[in-house]
Amino acid sequence: MSDMEQADAPPYHLQLARMFAERRKADLDAPLCPVRDVLDRVGDKWTMLVLIALAERPRRFSEVNRTIPDISKRMLSQTLRTLERDGLVLRSVFPTNPPSVEYRLSELGRTVFEPLTMLVRWVERSHDAIGTARKQYDTSP
Repeated sequence: MSDMEQADAPPYHLQLARMFAERRKADLDAPLCPVRDVLDRVGDKWTMLVLIALAERPRRFSEVNRTIPDISKRMLSQTLRTLERDGLVLRSVFPTNPPSVEYRLSELGRTVFEPLTMLVRWVERSHDAIGTARKQYDTSP
């Protein structure tokens, strides 16, 4: 989008509202919605932590597990398989005894960090306000 188009574009919240309305008009089957499909994955409890663990360099399973100490091995294995299926993570098996496996981000996996960084910055700026709002909600009659 050019600078001129960007200046004429409605604010982000209105852009998203319009996109959502267009999808509703198109009678898109909600479970088949591509946005929901990907956001379900990206918004999952472990996905972003696993991607961040792989951000600096490829890692073996046990390294990723040490980077995220509260994830179970079963959940880590499931998350890595799903990220590999989605094309965000690449898995390499090395012919050692026993075979060693390394995980690394794909090119597609690297593209998630720009919007993720923006989201994390928003969370850092908004966390106190969200905490205050939660307290007010929880204590209201």
